[in-house]
Amino acid sequence: MRGAALKTVADLEAVNLVPAESGLDPVAEKYAIGITPAVLDLMDRSDPADPIARQFVPTVAELQTTPEERADPIGDLCHSPVEGIVHRYPDRVLLKAVHVCPVYCRFCFRREMVGPQGLGTLTGSELDAAMDYIASHEEIWEVILTGGDPLVLSPRRLKSLMERLAAIEHVRIVRFHTRVPVVEPERVNDEMVAALLASGKTTYLAVHANHPREFSPDARLAFRRLVDGGVVLISQSVLLRGVNDDVDTLAALMRGFVENRIKPYYLHHPDLAPGTSHFRIGIEEGQKLVAALRGRISGLCQPTYVLDIPGGHGKADIGAGTVAGGDGCFTVRDWQGREHAYPPAE
Repeated sequence: MRGAALKTVADLEAVNLVPAESGLDPVAEKYAIGITPAVLDLMDRSDPADPIARQFVPTVAELQTTPEERADPIGDLCHSPVEGIVHRYPDRVLLKAVHVCPVYCRFCFRREMVGPQGLGTLTGSELDAAMDYIASHEEIWEVILTGGDPLVLSPRRLKSLMERLAAIEHVRIVRFHTRVPVVEPERVNDEMVAALLASGKTTYLAVHANHPREFSPDARLAFRRLVDGGVVLISQSVLLRGVNDDVDTLAALMRGFVENRIKPYYLHHPDLAPGTSHFRIGIEEGQKLVAALRGRISGLCQPTYVLDIPGGHGKADIGAGTVAGGDGCFTVRDWQGREHAYPPAE
């Protein structure tokens, strides 16, 4: 039986993940901490630059913010007509039913919104209003459950959500964005898999993993249960300095997805979230890495390298012809053909 999740600086000190008198209390006051036993098992304690620990163990670098960083880096709030809904693109919406996670990534783009001090779980009336919004907009073909991590909800609550979405005929696709199969794979049992399915809907699940070591035997079993149960798996990863910013690691990560019947989907350029500059690489560096994957690994393994344009303008494929410039200054074209400076003006 595994132990409890680590949620405080004292917890981290107790297992020697950080030294005593680490100076991390101010970080913990701003941003949630969460490391599950499954994640702890993945860490190489002998490696001070361990890529798993780097993703989850807080550092004082998070207290340093740069002028271009912002609390809502991808502009969720300006596209939120009701609490819990983000309607940025015509045919799909985000449904943020919960703002807690089993783990808290140190590079999270919603770090100002998630955790015990974040936006919390939607109330009953807020969820009703969100469902009413989806039902009243017939252009919505896909609902993406995110947050937070929707798979922290019990199978009973997940089933209830799916039943409510099943009653909305124009919604055909339901997608979940989650870390759970990697960081808390024991949650993925037959009851959960059944709860993710609904008559007349196709369920997709985007698995977030950033390093090939995250494909533990337990995670692989969770993936197998989901796929065999009828859930389609796709991937999302973030290109992170010190974690996966070399072509061999990226190639192994993408092959690992494909070997587990997960189609590589998005490789995100890191967002301008506060206190995350130590994770970000330059766009040109990222483009070179993605270009190096071409020919090195199968076409099945190629992700789309995307930037969420600050200000709520949506994603741009920056491995393609939607970005121009150099020396750290770029013009990015959004999905409607409009051009935006990146980084944005202060």
